[in-house]
Amino acid sequence: MSRFERYLSLWVALCIVAGIALGHLLPGLFSAVASAEVAKVNLPVAALIWLMIVPMLLKIDFGALAQVKEHWRGVMVTLFINWAVKPFSMALLGSLFIGTLFAGLLPAGQGPSYIAGLILLAAAPCTAMVFVWSNLCQGEPHFTLSQVALNDLIMVFAFAPLVGLLLGVASIAVPWATLALSVALYIVVPVVVAQAWRKALLAGGETRLKRVLSVLQPLSLVALLTTLVLLFGFQGEQILAQPLVIALLAVPILIQVYLNAGLAYLLSRRLGVAWCVAAPAALIGASNFFELAVAAAISLFGLNSGAALATVVGVLVEVPVMLSVVRFVKASRPWYERGAVAPAASHGSK
Repeated sequence: MSRFERYLSLWVALCIVAGIALGHLLPGLFSAVASAEVAKVNLPVAALIWLMIVPMLLKIDFGALAQVKEHWRGVMVTLFINWAVKPFSMALLGSLFIGTLFAGLLPAGQGPSYIAGLILLAAAPCTAMVFVWSNLCQGEPHFTLSQVALNDLIMVFAFAPLVGLLLGVASIAVPWATLALSVALYIVVPVVVAQAWRKALLAGGETRLKRVLSVLQPLSLVALLTTLVLLFGFQGEQILAQPLVIALLAVPILIQVYLNAGLAYLLSRRLGVAWCVAAPAALIGASNFFELAVAAAISLFGLNSGAALATVVGVLVEVPVMLSVVRFVKASRPWYERGAVAPAASHGSK
């Protein structure tokens, strides 16, 4: 790990402060950047996510994707967490904290809207940023790609009925344009570009590919930090105007992230899943597809609704919280591997 990567948490903290400050000092600039979107997908952020994930996708050899079947336990764990645990645990946590414990501290009548936003956030598994988290913890890249693709497929069919069930709404207006464009921008196009580029680089030898990856890796982390500045800059005014509301909404989100990451990690260990699969499984199980959640909240409840604000809080906590999960799974690797004793534990270990 380079010195820059070693102090990534410090750079993240500085970027959060810088984003909030710049968003307050230059609201017009950040408003202009925020308005550069198609179907609620912000194009500058999409470009930065490309810079983050293309280097990771360059490492993937599609010819080795068949090996994913060796990690079927990890796939089952992640699917269970994403679709059977996370949305329902968020509904419970939202009702407990926002609907009961914090009710007297929040604006009157906004509780149900805040809870709805939290549910929308939890019902959509992360699509793009998972590649970043998996790469930072040296996760198995083929597992990560196949799991993200599988979640995207399930989301097309399950998102609307699941949210409808939890919100008690008969018909959910899913922002299909946002969903389709996000999947295309963050999965389909980058995969095609990365694989074409990989093939061209390998034509010049393995050394050429490694040289390009060594140049792109720092750019990937810089793109991550720049994205953080933009996200906090977009919401700088909201944070300064409603700090207590933001902090209270963050509580169930933080608990939910750590709960689901921990559950996925422990289940993987219990089932003997290789650590290089368990680490991204925990991260995939905990992170959220915030672009879709924000778009759905705005579509259903309006731009200035409590639901929209709750999903935005999810955006704000995503990066620093997931980095803390990355740090935990890396630090706990020796403990994990002492307990992962099933036959599958020897497959794909690094």
